[in-house]
Amino acid sequence: MMANLFDQFMSPTFLGLPLILIAMTLPWAMYPSPASRWLNSRMIMLQSWLFNRYTHQLLLPVNTKGHKWALILTSLMTFLITLNVMGLLPYTFTPTTQLSLNMGLALPFWLATVLVGLRNQPTASLSHLLPEGTPVPLIPILIIIETISLFIRPLALGVRLTANLTAGHLLIHLIASTVMVLAPMMTTMALLTAVVLILLMILEIAVAVIQAYVFVLLLTLYLQENV
Repeated sequence: MMANLFDQFMSPTFLGLPLILIAMTLPWAMYPSPASRWLNSRMIMLQSWLFNRYTHQLLLPVNTKGHKWALILTSLMTFLITLNVMGLLPYTFTPTTQLSLNMGLALPFWLATVLVGLRNQPTASLSHLLPEGTPVPLIPILIIIETISLFIRPLALGVRLTANLTAGHLLIHLIASTVMVLAPMMTTMALLTAVVLILLMILEIAVAVIQAYVFVLLLTLYLQENV
């Protein structure tokens, strides 16, 4: 039972070849490409409006120097939202439930923000390791604690995204299995459980979007500390 429960998080393979790359790149084909016409379709206009809105929200805590990151942060958020939401469809695979993928996204972006700060303002970046007015006996301890918290940031980014999506998928799987078991014996209870399942699906769609937003928002806050 437990093996079957967690089989949904295994990377799919075909003839021994992992299909995670296809699972990561195929959803991009669903986005309409802007045309050179004066008037675009409603879908393209809605897509452009959404991009403008959440780019504006992401860059609110960042000063003007950090606006150069707008394209890559918006692309990352679009990428995460697409993978998270598409993974809720039946018979699909969610790459963002893999800790290795999430760490592969979190670590380079976090490291880039740290390197930008060390290059542009090394004194201000290193000053975050020691709060102002710290008593002298506590200086070594606080430096060690702040250094550990700094290096834990990419791990927290990756684990947060993985844990939230994995928990949601497991809960959906368990409630859907309950509906299938109750349907032949207790129809009323099965219908009530199905209503709970529908509400949970709506909640998981919101969680998929919010987790992608939180992931990128924390990166923008890290960027703000270093620019």
